[in-house]
Amino acid sequence: MLRGAPELRGAPDKSTAVDKVVFLVDVDNTLLDNDHFLVDLRQRLKQSFGAAQEERFWQIFNARRQEIGLADYLGTLQLFRAGACDLPQLLQMSDFLLDYPFSSLVFPQALAAITHLGACGRTVLLSDGDMVFQPRKIHRSGLWDAVSGRVLIYVHKEKVLDDVQQRYPAAHYVVVDDKPNLLAAMKRVLKAKLTTVFIRQGQYALAPDADSYEPSPDRVIERIGDLINLTSSDFQVPT
Repeated sequence: MLRGAPELRGAPDKSTAVDKVVFLVDVDNTLLDNDHFLVDLRQRLKQSFGAAQEERFWQIFNARRQEIGLADYLGTLQLFRAGACDLPQLLQMSDFLLDYPFSSLVFPQALAAITHLGACGRTVLLSDGDMVFQPRKIHRSGLWDAVSGRVLIYVHKEKVLDDVQQRYPAAHYVVVDDKPNLLAAMKRVLKAKLTTVFIRQGQYALAPDADSYEPSPDRVIERIGDLINLTSSDFQVPT
């Protein structure tokens, strides 16, 4: 896959129609408790293969992430197989990943927040990830249907904002994300055309350096459900 190439399933054809505002909402640890999934995955790996093999899995995962720039669970499992091919538990790990009940990890009021944003403008899920596991996660969580298939998945979403704007033209954008470094990077590109909303959920949002990125977020909220209390004026949408 080409770096920066988008996932096109569910995405519209490029259009000349311009929305007043498009909300670009992240998935992992923004709408979905991905940290909880990682805890479950660690426990399953340790239970199935033991502590040493679990550590080997994450060594492969981290090396793979460094190589291709994204979290590749299925690719890691394929490489992990080389040292565990005689273990019957290996066959069950693909089922664990692909059939994981992600709908149980959707944060409280996340779907209500999507509905609320949809009343203010067009809502699009904007995520980083691979082309198999990430779309399946979004489907199984129910989030895909919640935005009627308006889903974009990139390797580095902050580097392809031109493509995002072509696919969903708007006078103004609002990005909702748990990673302050990505919010800052996007703000540097789109400037006044973008309002950044930082959600303090998950490991990245709670990291010690989370408040050190410049420019700082336009708005900070504690949980996804807090979006329900905000209006277009809170998002600095031009009248």
